[in-house]
Parts: sequence; C-alpha cells; structure tokens
Amino acid sequence: MRATVLNSASIMLDRILIDRRVDALAPELAEVARDLHAHPELRFEEHRSAGALVARLEAHGVTVERGLAGMPTSFRARAGEGGARVAILAEYDALPEIGHACGHNLIAAGALGAFLALARDGVTLPGTVELIGTPAEEGGGGKALLLDAGAFAGVDAAMMFHPFDRDLLMHTALANVWLEMTFHGVPSHAAIAPWDGASALTACLETFRLVDSQRVHFRDGVRVHGFVTNGGQAVNIIPERAACEMSVRATTDAELARVRAIVERCARGAALACGVEVGIVARRGYRSMNNNATLARRFGANLEALGRTPRERDASVGAGSTDMGDVSQVVPAIHPWLAICGEGAATCHQRAFADAAVAEPGIAAMLVAAKTMARTALDVLEDEGLRAAMKAEFEASR
Repeated sequence: MRATVLNSASIMLDRILIDRRVDALAPELAEVARDLHAHPELRFEEHRSAGALVARLEAHGVTVERGLAGMPTSFRARAGEGGARVAILAEYDALPEIGHACGHNLIAAGALGAFLALARDGVTLPGTVELIGTPAEEGGGGKALLLDAGAFAGVDAAMMFHPFDRDLLMHTALANVWLEMTFHGVPSHAAIAPWDGASALTACLETFRLVDSQRVHFRDGVRVHGFVTNGGQAVNIIPERAACEMSVRATTDAELARVRAIVERCARGAALACGVEVGIVARRGYRSMNNNATLARRFGANLEALGRTPRERDASVGAGSTDMGDVSQVVPAIHPWLAICGEGAATCHQRAFADAAVAEPGIAAMLVAAKTMARTALDVLEDEGLRAAMKAEFEASR
C-alpha cells in the first residue's frame, strides 16, 4: 500500500480513519482489558500483564523495547520517525485484594488502542508516537523511575486517561510522600509486670491521635491517612515493636514539606511521651499534577466530537496522587478522567469500581479514550502552533 502523509488538508478524513481503526481493534482491545482484569498483578510484579501487551504489539508487527530503567515489566514501542514526539502511557498494575479497582486494565487497553490506531500500515506519521508501559503506579512510582532514566527526554507531550465516575479534563492530583514509622519499646509480661515495659504500640496509636489533633492546622486539600502494619507480638506481652505507614498529601510541594514535618513531630512526640524510640523512613512519593490546559482542551474538543460532554474540573470531587504528576512537571502532560459508570455509583479503589472496569460501559469508555488520545496525539504531531502554545503554558507554569 502506498504510504499516505497525514496533513492539515485531510484532518477530517484522518480522524475518521483513526476511529475506524479503533473500531476494528475493539474486540481485541476488549479482550486485553478483560484478560488483565482477570489476572491482576501488584506493582513491579506485572510480568504477565506486560507480556500480554508486548505480545499484542508484536503480533501487529511492532518492535518493542523491554526493561526500561531496569524494570523488567516496563516497555516502549515507537511508530514514525523524527519530528515531534508524543508519549501515550499505559498502566497495568493492580491493588491488593481488590484487583483492578482503579481500572488500570482499561488504561492499558486504551493506550494500546490509541497507539495501534496511529501505527497502522501504509501511513507515514508527521512525527513520532511512543507507547510507554509504566509499571507500579500504585505506590511504586514507575514513571518517576523512567524519568530518572531519561525515558521522557525529548518528548513534546505525554498523555493517558484514567477511569472515573465522570468526565474531567484537568482534575487535581496531590503531591505525596509515604512515611514508614517503626517504634521500639521494652517488652514485659503484660499481667505480671506491665510497669517494667514500654509499649511501642501505645506510641504508635498515640501518633495517630496527635496527627488528628493537628488537622485544624492543615490547608485545604491536605490528606493524611495511614494504618498499623505491626501491632505487637502477643496479647500477654507489652509490645516491643510496633509500626505504621502514613501517606501525606498536599496540593503543593511546599505544603507537603510542612505537613510532613508536623506528622514526623507527632511520631517523635508520641515516642518521647511513651519512653520508646522511633525510626522514620520516607518512601519517595509523587509530585502534584501540572495539567497542561492547552493540551487538555484539545483533548476535550476531540472528546466532544465523539459525543461526550466533559467538564474541565469539579471542585466537589476529592483528589488522589499519581506518578503522572512527576511526568507533568517535566513535559507538557494531561491525565483526563472518563466515566465508566454513573456519577456517584462508584469510585476508585472500591469493589464496585472493579466490577465497572470490566463491564460493557467501561469497555465502551476505553474505546472512546483510545480514539480521543489518538486524535489528540495526531493534533500535536501536525500542529506546530499547538505545540508552541503547550510549551509556552508549560514554561510559565513552572
């Protein structure tokens, strides 16, 4: 087939061809989404999921690079050559116990569909599109590790979509850090000589109470939550060891640092009051999402052309954290949300949301996302003015 160069004179035709290509891939993409959903894998352990996605790419004649940033479950595929570069990101890790209750199976299938719609035979792209498989979004920060390894160097735009209960173009994502706190006390028989012991568990629980007492001083948007990971060794022993993990989130890096210091003071104060020691280890978290409004609105226009009516934001909706925030601080990026269920019916990390991630409305939303990302990626490759506006906004936002 003779290669066809995509240009501004054939924009409408190109978009129709993209949509038809995704429609032709629909049975395969639905199968991918359902397969990943049926075989959930935790962060950094997504060997089967990454392998399934790579196998699909190779079946379409696409060469795949595996093991980026030293992560066996990461990968990258490319279509086109030279020109502007757009990265479409796939997530595919799941959660403990509740599987794909964040809908990453749909994220992966949608990204695969968008890439294959652009990487079709007989078409010469006006630039380069990349599909990057990003492990461990659920607490592992795979995208941050890919950034450290230079995987996004030279990329003009990065995009993905996330399932939700409503369509949003520029939703907030909070900066966060995880704090692992381990308390060391003195054991003693809890009945014979409790006065000889120093309870690590008491200090651990007191930390939660002290943090609660400080919430009145947190700025809007701050979230601090955690759970006890070690509550003691036996019921008749004053606990020698106890531990908890806390997630600290805020809308800005500065507020995150301030609140983190408060939480750490609470832990040290509780340890001092209880006569025990505490060790605090910070695990790298995520940066806040710097939504590129120029790119998000182009995505929104393409989404509207496909019959959806997205809102830019919704202040009534809470915010979480994502390592896409790290990417957005380095290149112009978007992380739009698309409804896979009725508004208010379910949300991320709920069992009902896991069910929605494999139901027909979820599959349909994934196909719309694939078309919209492919359309928007082509816009970026073709439109120098769009790229300039994205870059100017990005530089100003930094």
